[in-house]
Amino acid sequence: MLSAESLAKIDREVAKYPADQKRSAVMGALRIALTERREAGSAPEERCLNTEVIEFVANYLQIPPVAAYEVATFYNMYDMKPVGQYKITVCTNLPCALSGGVNAAEYISKKLGVAIGETSADGKYTLLEGECMGACGDAPVLLVNNHKMCSFMTPEAIDKKLAELK
Repeated sequence: MLSAESLAKIDREVAKYPADQKRSAVMGALRIALTERREAGSAPEERCLNTEVIEFVANYLQIPPVAAYEVATFYNMYDMKPVGQYKITVCTNLPCALSGGVNAAEYISKKLGVAIGETSADGKYTLLEGECMGACGDAPVLLVNNHKMCSFMTPEAIDKKLAELK
């Protein structure tokens, strides 16, 4: 289900906690699983966590599957439904909104031809609003595929970032 490389990464996460606390590694393990699926998946339905992957991670950690589901469904960083090759999450919380976050989201929406919460017809981009990303001083900010934070996203910076993603 997951590559040997991903399992080794999960093992490193597990090693950070006491032997009887494998459940503590579930967030990291789900992130690793999702990262592998995003990088390997060519079709949108392959770029998210599904029941089989979540249960695999739970079984690997020797925890009840519901414990992994609780985490996967609570945090928005885990994609539970198909997303585009590039998931762009724009912070629109108050500090970012006051510094252009809403304008950045609207600009990206127009550039990509998708509304917030939608995926482009070619399956390349999904645009989402996000909660605080902890970079208020760099607003407006966005996150690409949960890993790459982009700061000071003016229209020019957005154009440059979208060109990089093509």
